[in-house]
Amino acid sequence: MRKASDSYQACVARSTTAEGRRERLLKAADTVRKASQMLREAAAARDLHDLDAKDFTVPEIAGGTFVEWVYENGMQTVGGRVIRDELMAAPPNERCPLCRQGTVRQLDHFMPKSLFPALCVDPLNLVPVCERCNLIKGNKRPDNAENTILHPYLDRISHESWLDARTIHDFGTVQLRFFVSPPASWDATLTTRVKNHFTLFELGKRYAIEANRAISDVTYGVDKQRKRGGACMVRDYLREQAETRLAVDLNSCEGVTYRTLAADDLYCHGPSTQEPTN
Repeated sequence: MRKASDSYQACVARSTTAEGRRERLLKAADTVRKASQMLREAAAARDLHDLDAKDFTVPEIAGGTFVEWVYENGMQTVGGRVIRDELMAAPPNERCPLCRQGTVRQLDHFMPKSLFPALCVDPLNLVPVCERCNLIKGNKRPDNAENTILHPYLDRISHESWLDARTIHDFGTVQLRFFVSPPASWDATLTTRVKNHFTLFELGKRYAIEANRAISDVTYGVDKQRKRGGACMVRDYLREQAETRLAVDLNSCEGVTYRTLAADDLYCHGPSTQEPTN
């Protein structure tokens, strides 16, 4: 990731000189550097929620004006466009890192630019996201550790399995309800943060929609296996589908869907089977 100072210089280098704008912006470079340092120190200490917005203003330039000159205009320059394109291209498969579903379309300011203008082009503060996640997050800023949403650059949880689901049978159909299943290694704060993140971005609802599609897509294959060898064949087939996807992503929505279905006796036996008694 580029340094904040490099990003700032790229965005102001071609600013207009009219009315002393470029000179004023160059004078603000030290303020931006200090803001960047405070952001990184808070990120390392896991206390982004303690940052005080008044420490991230720029002397003698109003916040909205500074954001317009540096971010809105600066990101349209040749140098700024390079920074923006690098950030937008970073997520694998253009997948939104906040929901892991949508396509990256916009840059979100993790610490809102309206409150923290000095961070408006700091790469650590710019997160490529889908339109829906950006709309949901809006200008929210963390005000305590528990409601700090996951920062894709700082919070790495993809190496552990944390997503799970359970089946719900209703009038001959099966649906999945997704939930956070925290690994033993997580502390209470991280668990609460992930659950709050899950709720804020409506991930349960969004994953359920994707699961319904996956169930529909796999129906032909499941019916075929059921005719060949009954529930055992269905279960083996679903486990293989799950294993393939979970090998790439431990929290793959599709992988969790197939794993959950494979563990469901009623689904594996098929619609003509009575619900098993325990």
